[in-house]
Amino acid sequence: MASRKLYLLRHAKSDWGDPGLADHERPLSARGQRAAQDVAAYLRRRHLRPALVLCSTARRARQTLEALGASGEVRYEDALYGAAAGELLERLRLVPEATASVLLVGHNPGIQELAVMLAGKGKAAPRARLNEKFPTGALAELVFHVPWAELAEGTAELTAFVVPRDLA
Repeated sequence: MASRKLYLLRHAKSDWGDPGLADHERPLSARGQRAAQDVAAYLRRRHLRPALVLCSTARRARQTLEALGASGEVRYEDALYGAAAGELLERLRLVPEATASVLLVGHNPGIQELAVMLAGKGKAAPRARLNEKFPTGALAELVFHVPWAELAEGTAELTAFVVPRDLA
């Protein structure tokens, strides 16, 4: 079976300046915009172009994705906003088998918990760092060799974990 790639991206830093704004509508902060641009540059340098992008409908997630300039099919899904790791995994299991790579843009704690759950293999240092914290704007890259429908705990290898501070 051909390898599949999953990129888990936590939205970049949001702006808390308007306390009356609903959480779903919070935009990126200036720092978050810079971080999203740094992640975009990283993706371009590595020639990473996911075939499918699944993105939370939260404003900060959409703005993060806009900064990436993602190509390929993009789906904005309400269910990804605040989704737990198990819910994210169930969504990924519905990805068509012909899809070689997916970028999922979402929120903590679900994104981190999903990355930790899936990463059964990989270098110890990035895995330890992933377990410790998944900051805003961080990106986990995972590779696995099972169909999307069989994606499960420990079936992936963490091949990279980058945070905006690494990219600036």
